[in-house]
Amino acid sequence: MGSNDFITLFFLVAAVLIFLQLRSVLGRRTGHEKPPFEPMSPREQARPEPVDTGKVITLPRREFSDNEDRLNQADLYAKPGTEANNDLRELMKVDPAFDPKGFFQGARMAYEMIVTAFAEGDRKTLRGLLSPEVFESFQSAIADRESRGEKVKFTFVGISRMDLSRIDIKGSDVQITLSIGGQFISATLDRSGQVIDGDEEQVAEVSDIWTLSRDMRSRDPNWTVIATESEH
Repeated sequence: MGSNDFITLFFLVAAVLIFLQLRSVLGRRTGHEKPPFEPMSPREQARPEPVDTGKVITLPRREFSDNEDRLNQADLYAKPGTEANNDLRELMKVDPAFDPKGFFQGARMAYEMIVTAFAEGDRKTLRGLLSPEVFESFQSAIADRESRGEKVKFTFVGISRMDLSRIDIKGSDVQITLSIGGQFISATLDRSGQVIDGDEEQVAEVSDIWTLSRDMRSRDPNWTVIATESEH
């Protein structure tokens, strides 16, 4: 055997020995190996960074899992099992856009605006919030007060309660009646500035029943006060 053949054989034997050594260290694949360890599971892996397009990204609104979840909001505004609760659920069914939270927030704002405008004789504000019949009643009372030279000192304090009494649905017209406890400081003064009714410092609570109405077909989201009376 020549020297070249000897060298070739030497390298061949060395390659075989190295292969066997690596096999003993790394082992064989049997098809049952665990997957390589990943520091984050697929659920935890980082998502691709959003591309900045210069536009505002609007977060998705929370969707109710089903309609029953939405209807259960009624329990926050009327005791479950009561007629008022049933009425509210019925309204939410026939008018999917009706939002109880938004309605009560708006009703509170409207109450404060109306009682304050009445005390101040602000006919413009009243006209936009009251039905023609109710506005005429308020306007008549303001005119009588002005004819006697009387003025009202008024401070709105707050609303102690606003309870749903009933809901009437007549075609597309919805009427919601509320029982309201209003708190304010009110005193009527005559021409000479003497208090003839109320108190300039004492907080009074007045209980009223107000009915608000809206046509569900209308694009105007505002409600109109169509009736007011004292609650005895």
